[in-house]
Amino acid sequence: MIRILGTIFAGLLGLVFGSFLNVCLSRWPQGESVVKPRSHCRSCDHTLAWWENVPLVSWLALRGRCRTCRVWIGWRYPLVELAVGLLWAIPVWQFLSGLPAPDTPAIFIYVALADVARKMAIYWLLVALALLDAENLWLPDWITLPGTALGFVLTVVFANFEFGRGPKIAALYCFLGILAAAGLILLIRWLYWLIRRREGIGLGDAKLMALLAAWLGLPQALLAFGLGVVLGALAAVVLLVVPSARRESETWALSKLPLGTFLCIGGIVSSLWGGHILAAYLRWAGF
Repeated sequence: MIRILGTIFAGLLGLVFGSFLNVCLSRWPQGESVVKPRSHCRSCDHTLAWWENVPLVSWLALRGRCRTCRVWIGWRYPLVELAVGLLWAIPVWQFLSGLPAPDTPAIFIYVALADVARKMAIYWLLVALALLDAENLWLPDWITLPGTALGFVLTVVFANFEFGRGPKIAALYCFLGILAAAGLILLIRWLYWLIRRREGIGLGDAKLMALLAAWLGLPQALLAFGLGVVLGALAAVVLLVVPSARRESETWALSKLPLGTFLCIGGIVSSLWGGHILAAYLRWAGF
C-alpha cells in the first residue's frame, strides 16, 4: 500500500511540476517572468481561474481549448505534464519496491532517497531541454552549463556510496567523461564543416552531451547519443516519406532537425534502462 500511495503522490507532484514547466516553456523563449503575471491565455489574455489550471484535468475538461476565446491550447501541455508525472513516479516506485531491511543504516536510506531526487531533477531538465529545442531550436547556456556543473558535483558526491571511489578519482573520471562527450559533438561538427563548409551541429548540442555525461556517466551518455542519432535519422526518413510533411515546407523539420530533442529522449531512455541495454550489448558482443 505504501508503495502505491508513494508512487501516486510522486506522479501527482510530477504533474504539478510539469504544469510549471509548461509555463517556463511558454515564457522563457520570450524573455518573460515565470512568476508574474498569473497563468493566462496567450491569445485573449484571459486570466485562468484555479479550476482551469489543474494539471491534465483542466485540459481534458476544457477539451484543449480556452474557455473564453476557444483557441486551441495544444497537445504539448498535457503531454509534458503526463511525461513528468510518469518519469517522477518510476524512481519512487523502484525505491519503494526495494526498501532495505529495517536494520539498514539510515545513511544508505538517505542516499537512496537523494538518488531518487537526483533522477527527478535530470528528468525535468531533459524534458525541458527537449521541448525548448523542438519548438525553438534553442538549448540555453544558462540551463546546460549550470546543469553540467550540478551533475558533476552530484556525481562526485554519490560516487563514494555507489562505487566506493574517492572524491578525487570520481571527479577525474567525471571530468574526462564530460570532455569526451562534448568533444565527440565538436569533432563531428568540425568534420561536417570540413566537408560541407557550413555548420551542421550547434554548440548547444555539445553542451547538452556534457550535461548527459555529468549526470549519467560517459557510457550512458554515449548510449544516449546513439539512440538520439537513430531517432533523428528515423524522423528524417519519415519526413521524407510522408507527403503531408513534404508539403509543409515552412516547418522547422524540413530545414533543421532538433538533435538536442533526440539526445534528451535518448538520455531519458538511457537513464531508465541504460544499464540493462549496455549489459545486453556486452553479452551479445561476447564480452
